[in-house]
Amino acid sequence: MELEKLVKGYVLKNAVKHGGKAKAGSVMSMILGDHPELKPRAKEIAGLVKKYVEEVNKLSLQEQKRILEEEYEWLLQEKEEEKKEEGKLPPLPNAIPGKVVTRFAPNPDFVIHLGNARPAILSDEYAKMYKGRMVLRFEDTDPRTKTPMIEAYDLIKEDLKWLNVVWHEEYIQSKRMEIFYSVAKEVIRRGCAYVDLCGERSRELLRSGKACETRNNSIEWQLEEFEKMLEGYYGEGEAVLRIKTDLNHPNPSVRDWVAFRIIDTERYPHPLVGSKYVVWPTYNFSVSVDDHMMGITHVLRGKEHQVNTEKQLYIYRCMEWEPPEFIHFGRLKLEGFIMSKSYIRKLLEENPDKFMGYDDPRFGTIAGLRRRGILPEAIRQLILEVGVKRGDARISWYNLAAINRKLLDPVADRLMYVWEPVELVVEADDCITASIPYHPDKPERKRTIRVCPGDKLLVNKQDAAAGEVRLIGLGNFIVEESKAILVGTELEYARSKKLPIIQWVPSQGAMRLNVLEPNGLEFNVYNGFVEPAISEYGVDDRLQLMRFGFIRIDEVKGEEYTAILAHR
Repeated sequence: MELEKLVKGYVLKNAVKHGGKAKAGSVMSMILGDHPELKPRAKEIAGLVKKYVEEVNKLSLQEQKRILEEEYEWLLQEKEEEKKEEGKLPPLPNAIPGKVVTRFAPNPDFVIHLGNARPAILSDEYAKMYKGRMVLRFEDTDPRTKTPMIEAYDLIKEDLKWLNVVWHEEYIQSKRMEIFYSVAKEVIRRGCAYVDLCGERSRELLRSGKACETRNNSIEWQLEEFEKMLEGYYGEGEAVLRIKTDLNHPNPSVRDWVAFRIIDTERYPHPLVGSKYVVWPTYNFSVSVDDHMMGITHVLRGKEHQVNTEKQLYIYRCMEWEPPEFIHFGRLKLEGFIMSKSYIRKLLEENPDKFMGYDDPRFGTIAGLRRRGILPEAIRQLILEVGVKRGDARISWYNLAAINRKLLDPVADRLMYVWEPVELVVEADDCITASIPYHPDKPERKRTIRVCPGDKLLVNKQDAAAGEVRLIGLGNFIVEESKAILVGTELEYARSKKLPIIQWVPSQGAMRLNVLEPNGLEFNVYNGFVEPAISEYGVDDRLQLMRFGFIRIDEVKGEEYTAILAHR
């Protein structure tokens, strides 16, 4: 399905470029030029190109443009623009070198995913750019609806270290409750907050620009009632502490927003502090206090937080604090990744035997991408290319795979792998030796494989049907039934006859290699054999299987290997 989407995108782009009529030949050239790793699938791509050219050319130019802009925005970026200041971020407003303090503040209700990596990497990059500091803060003050996962605190730190994100201070909000209570009392003393005892009725009142009658009670009464909240006098929903705002604010959610609410921690215990506290600060209150107390100078977050910024400024004005600079960037639309924390948790709970855990390579979690074979540098480069633009940005799996491929190609050793194998017996007058470099740019590093008459070789079933072929590094052979008859070893002969160059594996010493290719919520499974040289590698090593794709070794059991296909 991913390949189909890629092909359709290129067809649309070509159609728009040529006034509404796509040309199959041009589309093929564009796809294989931008994605040379797809050349082995050229026949399949040609069929898809034909299909989508017919489909797209029936649409009006206006409709073609609409679909291209809405669904394939990433294809519209000009290469010159992409190269321009690649990975360079714009300056921060009012930033003083050595004084900049940024923060990454995840909720530890699950591990982080690719979307979370954006504020983490941007905050880290700016802290380094200005020789400042970055704060890591776990925002875990909602034990009921966003129950923290005890393992997540360490797992998130592990993911950040892998992404080369450096933090200088670390805080956990659930261990700062007394600080929040102290500030809350000061906010009440300044006349900026009140205890609301009207329950559900308050919602209707606020919608109509009114508030609970307790809003006008004395400061002494407010302090006493807040103390009663802290002592457990009220139950869930019976009392909240609200910040006084504009009762006629055009956005009803801003009107007297809730700063503290009661949570029954006997029923919903917090994994770190248990049932010690029943009154918990909401996001906007705890964030405002901590950003001030931790000296945060620049807050980098998505534009969906603009309303939160407006709410938080009421705390800054009340306490007469200097607010940080708020930088709001556009939404990041992620295609081809399973990202939702709640959805992933549901999948893991309902199908524990089907999935490998939070680091399943079919998920868009950082741990899942790591297990798939994606490099941290690829994720970082992708995020920096998107940057802090105010407009929405779209990222597809192909964007990340393309960057990862460029990084891996110069360094990944290459081995021969055969799936759907057939066995051929060698017919030759004498033994021959193949000398094959592990990487074409490093010819000095090579392995030798000696093949003699009567030896058995494994080749792909489809390759064997070609008739006359060149086996990589070995020689030119005619394949008849179950025999491989040596014609000669000269490379020029193969070139002159345009023989297909195919990979092969000596049957003697061949290792079983099962490759899992993530495909939505499923795996495409390839069972085959790899040359004996794989024994030099172990779990976490990344390799390129010739004419197949890039893999990360996931498991080794004796002479059987399991790998994850990162991408073609």
